Formats: sequence, structure tokens, C-alpha cells
Amino acid sequence: MNKNGSIVYVIDDDFYVRESIEDLLRSVGHEVRSYGSVEAFLGDHRIDLPTCLVLDVRLPDTSGLEFQRLQESIGIRFPIVFITGHGDIPMSVAAMKAGAIEFLTKPFRDQDLLDAVHAGIALDRRRRADEEALTELRARYTSLTPREQETMALVVTGMLNKQIAAGLGLSEMTVKVHRAQVMRKMNAPSLADLVRIADSLNAATGKA
Repeated sequence: MNKNGSIVYVIDDDFYVRESIEDLLRSVGHEVRSYGSVEAFLGDHRIDLPTCLVLDVRLPDTSGLEFQRLQESIGIRFPIVFITGHGDIPMSVAAMKAGAIEFLTKPFRDQDLLDAVHAGIALDRRRRADEEALTELRARYTSLTPREQETMALVVTGMLNKQIAAGLGLSEMTVKVHRAQVMRKMNAPSLADLVRIADSLNAATGKA
């Protein structure tokens, strides 16, 4: 495993292209696995590390573009760098609109591929960090009692303690206690921090 804790998957049906890309990526310290088809890739055990996928557009059975469209439905969210010897502008536009990092036409410059792979790994590393942070926020929110969750929902709207007390039918002192517990459990030093946390949780669940 390389020092950065990442892996690059290469899918191309040309053995010599795969070998060349493997050599290039390993020469700069990347861990690499390569496959001749999407099916071979899907049938192998995948390492749970920040990842970039170098993917040929034209492949036997499932094409690279088809696999890009299918990724989400099969639980894969790898950044993709497309490579092709038969690319055209509409194809490259479609790939980039669907989220590809880069669309390189063979023969491409080694540095262009390396730059694209590095960008893909960096993107996947950020995605994983964001998901880990969100998982932690959700765990904190789950630790709140139902009453504390109700209090938090009103606090982040800017309501005062006495307004919250009236709305929930509680004493102002009880609201202060719930509010303090919310701030502590959510690890929010300030109201602004709590609002940002609430916005993150709402965004993740699709709430307005």
C-alpha cells in the first residue's frame, strides 16, 4: 500500500495499455489494480481507500460510459478519468457533465494522466472525509432526547428561550437546560456553529 493510502483502478481491454499505465502510476508511488473489463473489476475485491478509476470508453460488454451511468445504482462512487482512442466531442461532453474528472484521448501525455488521477484521488479523499464528518454529526444528533431535538429545531431558527418555552409548553429554565445539553452533545461552541450543523444535517436528508 502506498504512503498516501490510496489506490488506482485501471480498466482497459488492451493489455499493453494497462501495463503501460500501471508502470507509470507505480513509478510515482500509486498502488494499482488493472482489469480487462468492467465485469472483471466488479468481480474482484475492492480495497476501501481513496480511489480513482482510469476507465476506457470502449470496452467489451459494459462500456465505460454505461458503467459511469450505473455507478450510483450499484453503490460505487469513484471519480473517473476516461481514456479513449475513439473519442469525440459529444462523448467527452457527456462524460464530463456526468462528473468525470478528465477525458483523455490516446495517446495522451503521461503528466496529464497523473494530474487527473491525483485530482480524482483528492476529490475522493474529500468526499470520504465529508461523509465521516456527517456520520459523526448524525450520531451526535441521535444522542439527543426527543425534547432536545425539538429544542434544537427551534433554537436554530433564532427563537429566544422564552419563545421556545411557550411553544413547547415548558418553563424557561427547562429550555435553558435542554439548550445547554444540545450545545454540549452537538459539540457546538456557539449558536452559529449549531446552525451550520443543522444546515449540514438538513442538506444530507434533503430538507429545506
